[in-house]
Amino acid sequence: MVLRNVSASRLVALLGSSVQSFPAYRGLADGLRLLIADGRVPHGTRLPSERDLTTALGVSRTTVSRAYAELRDRGYLSSRRGSGSVVVLPGSGAAAPGLLTPGDRDDGVIDLTCAAPVAPPGTATAFEQALEDLPTYLAGSGYHPTGLAPLREMIAQGYTDRGLPTYADQIVVTTGALAAMAVVARALVGVGDRVLMESPTYPNAIATFRRSGARTVGVGIERDGWDTDALHAALRQTAPRAAVLIPDFQNPTGALMGTEQRAEVGHALARTRTTGIVDETLVDLRLDDVAMPAPLASFDRRAITIGSASKSFWGGLRIGWLRAPSDQIGALTESRVSFDLGAPVLEQLVLTRLLEHRGQVLDHRRREARQARAALAEAVRAQLPGWHFDVPPGGLALWCELPEDLSSALVAAAEREQMLLAPGPRFAVEGGLERYLRLPYTLAPEVLAEAVGRIATAWEQAQRQRSATARRPPLVA
Repeated sequence: MVLRNVSASRLVALLGSSVQSFPAYRGLADGLRLLIADGRVPHGTRLPSERDLTTALGVSRTTVSRAYAELRDRGYLSSRRGSGSVVVLPGSGAAAPGLLTPGDRDDGVIDLTCAAPVAPPGTATAFEQALEDLPTYLAGSGYHPTGLAPLREMIAQGYTDRGLPTYADQIVVTTGALAAMAVVARALVGVGDRVLMESPTYPNAIATFRRSGARTVGVGIERDGWDTDALHAALRQTAPRAAVLIPDFQNPTGALMGTEQRAEVGHALARTRTTGIVDETLVDLRLDDVAMPAPLASFDRRAITIGSASKSFWGGLRIGWLRAPSDQIGALTESRVSFDLGAPVLEQLVLTRLLEHRGQVLDHRRREARQARAALAEAVRAQLPGWHFDVPPGGLALWCELPEDLSSALVAAAEREQMLLAPGPRFAVEGGLERYLRLPYTLAPEVLAEAVGRIATAWEQAQRQRSATARRPPLVA
């Protein structure tokens, strides 16, 4: 367990009006429990002393004492002499999230665990053109550990156009973004090193770093985006080797980090000598008329950026890349060849051809995503009126807050309705998030409408099951 602290003043700000309910100790306990369950006060955080929180809240010492006692009784606090009151999650601790395993279905099951769209128009033509280009490369070995030069040049130019001057020799092409993440993990992170990650975040990225031996540490994201104060505190208190961030339409929340926040985050990374690992796989999916800030690496020149063709173009290409400072490319390339010796040449040629028509392809992708997003939002509002979500300005999913902490139970009930869903805890770095569910809008609008109907039926079943369990009398021996 990585011990962190939260100050009394910070905790009061997070609680908001929770303690205004009656009785006050119950409102305080419930407010703290929700903060813990949602990951905004992470597992392993030391709460302020009863005296300090009493003074900050302006309530009686008895109110705080009873609230802490209730949390201990319910398994959310562990109190030991010399350690204070430390946040835990009942029965889980830092539970490992399950992997998201995408796959096409043709058996009537609707799969909403995967946020990846179908191939855009022009993909088949790009393959035909790539086959014409292929003979030029057949006389060589076919191994290109850093990628084909024309593709690296186009990727580098994309960064330069966005305000981050980049040369082709700063690019390493990989077999997907997750492979790029694994390359960085193996090159930079040793066994036992701490890696700070947003919570919620992409489950497979969590697994990638854990399997590299890292100790993952979560920092919560607020409904309106990043809490830079909490991020600064986590960097100072946990001293991570690296920090994995998704500033552009964050997966799963869809939040977009603003320019001022990027500057603050970049400064904090540099000051704590933490290597920023920036996941930009969704950067092209701007769906609303919002200004796109410069890349986060513009504010921290030591950061490593990861990109992918999977969301912008097609996952079947299996092409990703990383952009790094020139003096790190050698170590990253060495790490990369321990996995494989290069991405497939044909797929690199296909992506090169698609990038020649980038604007046209992305316009189509965004139009489809807007239509699907609108259909999904309308269906959820109509059939699940108690659910809350903010329509994200981009990305490929809605991050829904449920009225009750029944995410895992809902997923189990949905399977009986031939629906596959990913529960909130799967996106949690250190447990929690049972009140949340990610709903991708990458399927056709009519399929999404059918999916929400099935989810609504499953939601009713999950609620009934909880009610029946609550009414069941205890057995007496």
